[in-house]
Amino acid sequence: MTRLAAGGRIEAICGCMYSGKTEELIRRLHHVTIARQKLAAFTPRRDTRYASGTLVSHNGVKIEARTIDSVHNIRQHLDHGVQVVAIDELHFLDDPAEEVRAVCQQLADDGYRVIVAGLDQDFRAEPFPAMAALLAVAEQADKLYAICVCCGAYATRSQRLIDGAPAPTAAPTIAVGGLELYEARCRACFLQPM
Repeated sequence: MTRLAAGGRIEAICGCMYSGKTEELIRRLHHVTIARQKLAAFTPRRDTRYASGTLVSHNGVKIEARTIDSVHNIRQHLDHGVQVVAIDELHFLDDPAEEVRAVCQQLADDGYRVIVAGLDQDFRAEPFPAMAALLAVAEQADKLYAICVCCGAYATRSQRLIDGAPAPTAAPTIAVGGLELYEARCRACFLQPM
């Protein structure tokens, strides 16, 4: 029987748009720096909403990160002494869910604390496969909520709007945007794409 490296674990932070996922990730990484642990943070190259090479929350909190196209790029950027690996906007990576899970599992097995953040559902309210796969194996899973812009209840869905109407079901799954494209909605106020 092979013994795994001590300290490895996976933490998944998920929720809808505007639920504070990146803010929570940055909060945890701030604690990592207070503990004087070396970290490596990553963000998908596809996320062009803010400055490249930076994790940025919607409220403007920032932390330096490397841009990647695939989870397979992570290992090449792990300098000696890195203890914590953070991946923001996981849903923007094109890697198949089983590859994302396998890479994160291997990092945790090798002793890294792996913290991922991303949407758990797309604009159709369907699970993002990579996040679903990680939620199943994570030692810690935290689902965050936004506030529904329609009624003020807890929001769990990301409503994509085009000219004020729900985006059609056939629209691409990934559309990079912010307030101009998405609203946080609760189950009752969410309008299923047609």
